Amino acid sequence: MLAGITYVWNILFNNILSQPAIFIGLIVVTGYILLKRKWYEVVAGFIRTVVGYMILQAGAGLLKNTVSPLLDGVSKKWSIDAVVIDPNFGFTAANSALESIGITTSFAMITLLIAFIWNITLVFFRKYTKVRTLFTTGHIMVKQSAVATWIVFLLIPSLRNFGGIVLVGLLIGTYWSVFSNLTVEATQELTEGSGFAVGHQQMLGVWFAYKFGGLFAKKDGKEEKKALNLSGALKILDDYVVSTTLLMLLFFGAIMVILGQDLLRELDAGNFGKGLSFPVYIFQRCASFAVDLVILRTGIRMFVGEMVESFNGISNSILKGSLPAVDCAATYSFGDPNAVTLGFLFGAAGQVIAIAGLLIFKSPIMIIPGFVPLFYDNATIGLFANLRGGIKALIICCVGSGVLQVLGSAVAIVLFQMAPFGGYVGNLDWATLWPVMGVVIKYLTVPGMILCIVGMLCIPQLQYRNNKEIYFDLAMEDDE
Repeated sequence: MLAGITYVWNILFNNILSQPAIFIGLIVVTGYILLKRKWYEVVAGFIRTVVGYMILQAGAGLLKNTVSPLLDGVSKKWSIDAVVIDPNFGFTAANSALESIGITTSFAMITLLIAFIWNITLVFFRKYTKVRTLFTTGHIMVKQSAVATWIVFLLIPSLRNFGGIVLVGLLIGTYWSVFSNLTVEATQELTEGSGFAVGHQQMLGVWFAYKFGGLFAKKDGKEEKKALNLSGALKILDDYVVSTTLLMLLFFGAIMVILGQDLLRELDAGNFGKGLSFPVYIFQRCASFAVDLVILRTGIRMFVGEMVESFNGISNSILKGSLPAVDCAATYSFGDPNAVTLGFLFGAAGQVIAIAGLLIFKSPIMIIPGFVPLFYDNATIGLFANLRGGIKALIICCVGSGVLQVLGSAVAIVLFQMAPFGGYVGNLDWATLWPVMGVVIKYLTVPGMILCIVGMLCIPQLQYRNNKEIYFDLAMEDDE
């Protein structure tokens, strides 16, 4: 009997659980079957999901190969660890970290599934939990699940089992539920009641920027919503490939020049041949980041599209009256469009200030900014700060965000031991809220995790107490 159970488990583990592409493909198949899709639609969804995840894995591998010589060069030349703060790098680093302790990345996919089910449960019982939002930003869910799994498995080694996965799922699912719910009022005001909330990685930052901006509202009650006009040249930043390449040229290009061509030829001989000039090598390597990220995003879009559709079909049938929490980029067509670019620029200024501080005080860890936190965090925060407080609130919030992204991430990288793997998420919530929860979990272990979950669940209760009259009105229309 025991031998039979072991045999079946080995088959499941080796062919499904240890193969994340197959595992998440089967999750999508289950969702489509429950939605009574036709068999060929189920098969097509499975194939697109598996291929999409394999493309994501390929992009993550290329990204790791692109950045490794530079991180090795920084470590060799200055004897410090360089870490890129960007969720794409953080995702790759978390997977590498899990593999280093013998944990398959499929564990993170199980975490994701448990977290999503927990989010559904909290919304289903919203009358009691006061949670109104379902987190549907699939690519963010994938990355955060991997990072959260590593954090807990690192801090509490005894939880490296299925019970631990359940606890991690409850932790990350509570975070998705509570902090996306925290953005409802702000997003509804910005979008004039468009019926969605923000579900990303700077949700606490969105709430703070909205509240902080209110302090700058004019005394006559009219809110100062307009930012400054920008020159047309800055519109070049609207192109993701161009902006990523330029940003990498600015940061990584400077590092390459400082490292020198002799060291880079030694560390990256495969890409830096004898006949290749140094300027061309620098440009190609920096452009490679954009190529890798485009591949990564292509894979994510393929399998996340299927995953979200299967999840949303289920949630829409049993969770009427809830709001979807979507990518922060959905807010960029509302409010003052200049606030988006200004938020990015002042956030970049804050990051430069913080990086200069690390250099001056000879930090053992050097932070390299990534595009996603630099742009998406600060652009979003700038938009919500400007909504009520205008340019003054935008500048303060975004410069502060940039500083916190760097310094908070530096603390998190040490706490979560991410330096050897070269990446960390870097978004504002993961540079502020998660290091705090990490300290609680590290010193209080399982009771600390439970304390974090219960503490987060208290937040919607406080929101409801302060706004009972219209708290559920935003979603009641679908209940009728």
